[in-house]
Amino acid sequence: MVNETHLTENLRIAELKKLITPALLKNELPLGKVLTEKVLVDRKTVRDIIHLKDDRLLVIIGPCSIHDPAAALDYAQRLTQLAERVKENYFIVMRVYFEKPRTTIGWKGFINDPHLDDSCDVEFGLHAARKLMLDIAHLGLPIATEFLDPIIPQYTADLVSWSAIGARTTESQTHREMSSGLSMPVGFKNATDGNIQVAINAIESASNPHSFLGIDQDGHTAVVTTSGNPNTHLVLRGGEKQPNFEIPEVTYAACKLDAAGLEPSIMVDCSHANASKVAQNQIKVWRNILRQRKKDGCPITGAMIESFILEGNQKITLDLEYGLSITDACIDWETTERLFS
Repeated sequence: MVNETHLTENLRIAELKKLITPALLKNELPLGKVLTEKVLVDRKTVRDIIHLKDDRLLVIIGPCSIHDPAAALDYAQRLTQLAERVKENYFIVMRVYFEKPRTTIGWKGFINDPHLDDSCDVEFGLHAARKLMLDIAHLGLPIATEFLDPIIPQYTADLVSWSAIGARTTESQTHREMSSGLSMPVGFKNATDGNIQVAINAIESASNPHSFLGIDQDGHTAVVTTSGNPNTHLVLRGGEKQPNFEIPEVTYAACKLDAAGLEPSIMVDCSHANASKVAQNQIKVWRNILRQRKKDGCPITGAMIESFILEGNQKITLDLEYGLSITDACIDWETTERLFS
């Protein structure tokens, strides 16, 4: 019998390339017993904070995205020292974001395009990303990331203590299902238009069991059945029309969570629409958060800041400036240190 499926499928697929399996990558770059225990402790701390059992502020801080592992590790070494100095009041987790959602087109992140040239060397990206995460973990820093592609967690999630579902994917059933099976706490951002109900719906969905298609550690297609993730929470990042970090918006969000039978535990993203995409505006948002937290019953348990070695950002060129973001603008290291002084 002649196989004629080639006439009706894969008509626009230019190439299919097999990847290393999650199991093989982890065998090459293992987590190890010591780091496993550290990740478990860090995840418990994050859970305790978002469930109001630890009154420190959870701070997710670091570059908008990783594009240069050397600069990222340089930043991580500085952040490790800062985290130790302020650990009585803040639990610092480093942003180690390898995937970037795009509104239309653009650089999709280090795992997808590590060489910044559209070559999409994903195999190299996975190896380099996991290696960097291990290097950061060895410094003692907990790691935060945003999961975008639902297959990527099989390669890196064992190293992550907190994860985000972004504003563009919070409404996605795929990401809600994926989050229901993630082993770490997950923050859902409100939609880009400022709608928080979308994120509240996502929190409810992810807390329940799901079954969906995925891959196992050997790279085989599998039906994934989850038990639901009880450690999910809301991240306010502002919207198209206005920010949502002030007391009225935070109080409204807490009331909406309570009405849904969910814990009123809120993280405020100091960047994005809350800062009108101006890096220095993050300082104003941060100070506002600290003022709110001085009052009893404040529902803010976390904050997110985009910070790197240098202030601002740059376009992708052949001559990139060291320590400067190639996506959203960040505050510089000196400003970052002053935030905690």
